[in-house]
Amino acid sequence: MLSLGRVSLLACLAAPAAAYVTPIHGESRTSQAPQATAPERLWAPEPTAAPEETADAGPFGMFAVSVAVGAALGWLNSRRQQVASVTAAAAVAIAPVAAPAIVEYDGIKYLGGTDKVDINNANVQAYRQFPGFYPTAAGAIATHGPYKSVKDIYGIPNLDPRVVETFKKYESNLVCLPPSPAYYLDRVNNFMYR
Repeated sequence: MLSLGRVSLLACLAAPAAAYVTPIHGESRTSQAPQATAPERLWAPEPTAAPEETADAGPFGMFAVSVAVGAALGWLNSRRQQVASVTAAAAVAIAPVAAPAIVEYDGIKYLGGTDKVDINNANVQAYRQFPGFYPTAAGAIATHGPYKSVKDIYGIPNLDPRVVETFKKYESNLVCLPPSPAYYLDRVNNFMYR
C-alpha cells in the first residue's frame, strides 16, 4: 500500500502533466489552407465557435480538483498527513496550466525551409539562400508590404536597378501568402541571434 507522502508526491507530479494533455474550453486544432489573396485587415479576428463551459476546464478546474484532493487527504488521522495534504494541494494549485498553441501556419515551409520564400511573412534571414538577395533586396521586401502578389515588390519606392534585377532573377522562388500576425511582425528582426 502506498504511503500518503508517496500519494501526495504522485499527485504533485501528475497534475501538471494532466494540465498539458487536457484540452482547455473544448478547443480543437484546425488548420486552414493558405488563401490566394491578402486579407482586408492584417489582424482581423478569426471566427471561432463559442467555447463550451465545463466544470473542470481551465485553471479554476485544476484548483478545485487540487482542493478536493487536499480536503480528502486532510481528513486522515494524523497531523503530519494533514500538513502533507495541504502542501500537496497547494503545489497542485500553483502548477502551471498549459496554454494552448493556437498558431498553426500552413505556409511554414515558405519561411525559409524550402527554395520558395513567402514575401509577406518570411524573415530577412530566409533570403540568404539566394546569392545577392541578402541584405539589400531582402531588407527592401521586409520593410515594405504587406503585398497582394509577388509583382507588388516592384512597386517599392527608390529601388536600385541592381535590386530589381535580383528580384527578377529569383521571382520564381517567391510566393505571396496572406500576412500572419505571428510572423509578419518579425520579418526584419526575429530576435534570434547565433
